[in-house]
Amino acid sequence: MRLPMTRPVDEARRSAAPGVRERLAGDDDRKRGGGGGSERGPGTNVITKTKPQTKRPNFYRVLILNDDYTPMEFVVHVLERFFNKDREAATRIMMHVHNHGIGECGVYTYEVAETKVTQVMDFARKHQHPLQCVMEKK
Repeated sequence: MRLPMTRPVDEARRSAAPGVRERLAGDDDRKRGGGGGSERGPGTNVITKTKPQTKRPNFYRVLILNDDYTPMEFVVHVLERFFNKDREAATRIMMHVHNHGIGECGVYTYEVAETKVTQVMDFARKHQHPLQCVMEKK
């Protein structure tokens, strides 16, 4: 058995008390902008379409700090493993850290940068090295 398709508004009108039926019928007039006590005349409604403004995420630089105890080869390994650098790029960054005291490993969104810093610090601690890794807003 197939039931006829009815809209919920039609069902509400049929089941409503007589006083409510007139009020429901008046609602349609107000929605259309005509009659029903509307202060605006017909056709005076303005519809605007707004485009949502998206904001670019903030980026953070992940930096490795130099110390006198962490072996250079370990720093190269960290750069290869956590920052996907090839051997040459990792060695160049490690030498920059060694000569200047600080070096940039990469630029990431906040969550990614925070995760990388945590991974490097945990890995260094696990291998008993005092390597420091920090992030700063770009």
